[in-house]
Amino acid sequence: MPSTQQTWHYGVVAHWWALFNTDGPEIAYFQRFIEDGGQPALDVACGTGRLLVPWLRAGLDVDGCDVSPDMLALCRERAEREGFSPRLYAQAMHKLELERRYRTIVVCGGFGLGSTRAHDQEALQRFHDLLEPGGLLLLDNEAPYNDGWMWKYWLADERAGLPEPWREPGERRTGPDGAEYALRARIVDADPLAQSVTMEMRGWMWRGGELMAEDEHRLTLNLYFRNELELMLERAGFVHIAVRGDYKDEPPTRDTGFLVFIARKPER
Repeated sequence: MPSTQQTWHYGVVAHWWALFNTDGPEIAYFQRFIEDGGQPALDVACGTGRLLVPWLRAGLDVDGCDVSPDMLALCRERAEREGFSPRLYAQAMHKLELERRYRTIVVCGGFGLGSTRAHDQEALQRFHDLLEPGGLLLLDNEAPYNDGWMWKYWLADERAGLPEPWREPGERRTGPDGAEYALRARIVDADPLAQSVTMEMRGWMWRGGELMAEDEHRLTLNLYFRNELELMLERAGFVHIAVRGDYKDEPPTRDTGFLVFIARKPER
């Protein structure tokens, strides 16, 4: 059955991700957990293969899943150009049903996107079920206050100005295909009680100065603080939960922008 999850990773937006979102400290940080007895692994919300393809290149046994068939198609194209044929699954996190079991599951940049809080809790349970006994879940989450653009809308006076107006495309980026791309996002609504923000994104693609494609998609982002996510992980059955900051082996502080939750499925 098709997923009810809403996201913006389709069409022009997916192509932009494939062309320009290709690096980051998360790749090496999570890779060492997989190398250290963490195979096979599952890259949840793998997108166009930002983490998955480098891990395949390193010789690791990693599968991928994503809610967007467009992203997965671009991921497969990239992998096949390098001689890889990964197992890729078009499934939402809260509906994951796979035959294989994993030593490591990585969820990088995807938790809480386009879902409900109930779906997010179910997703954690699905991850737990897909792990082998003693397996490890690695899940990152941006602290809600790390993004000043979103954070200001927790104030009622600021929310009175929503939805934000659309801006012109602005700077374009040229891809290796010779086409030019641009993205713009705006905040449509913010609900501090529900801890959620609704956003819209537009993507444009030009070739030879002519606009060839334009997409617009909406996404609701669930915002989580550390304590809530730890409780959700416990409820899903995880133990020995540790939290690290900004993709380093250090405890987070109040100035940490990204938290990494490291949780283990019990051995029995």
